[in-house]
Amino acid sequence: MTFFVTSVGMGKGADLGGLAGADRHCQELATSVSAGGKTWHAYLSTQGAGAANARDRIGKGPWVNAKGVIIANDVAELHGANNLTKQTALTEKGEVNNGIGDKPNRHDILTGSHPDGTAFSPDKDMTCKNWTSSTEGAAMLGHSDRLGLRDDEASHSWNSSHPSRGPDGGCSETDLPTTGGAGLLYCFAN
Repeated sequence: MTFFVTSVGMGKGADLGGLAGADRHCQELATSVSAGGKTWHAYLSTQGAGAANARDRIGKGPWVNAKGVIIANDVAELHGANNLTKQTALTEKGEVNNGIGDKPNRHDILTGSHPDGTAFSPDKDMTCKNWTSSTEGAAMLGHSDRLGLRDDEASHSWNSSHPSRGPDGGCSETDLPTTGGAGLLYCFAN
């Protein structure tokens, strides 16, 4: 296994403790299923000075899920015609993540990224203050099941469907479920 969707969030909305905290979460979950011998990174971009592109953080591929199914062979395929679907975007436990039609829907995955895996400019926060806030900003989300309320490209995007929103703005533990999220991440081993 070199790819999974986290089965649980960290419990603080989009405040992940920055990239280091998100990477640690991926590593801990991988370790819990005896896959911790690799170096795991969360697929997340950051903004502003020293911005990180999610696509540059995850290695070269190929990536396979817990059942041994190839998700993508390389970064270009991952951001093109990949094999990410509800049936292949499995958790570290090898379980299907709830999507559209399931209760609760948990298909919104935190990414902070454009469809090509690059960071947003710093003029509009799309990373909940670079993954350090549950009270300020918003987060760009992808749909792990590749489904949405509309039949458009954004609804089918695994990494850039729509920004988070909610009564507290979009980054809190209570905001994320309002659009179908639970503070989950994509994790890749490189």
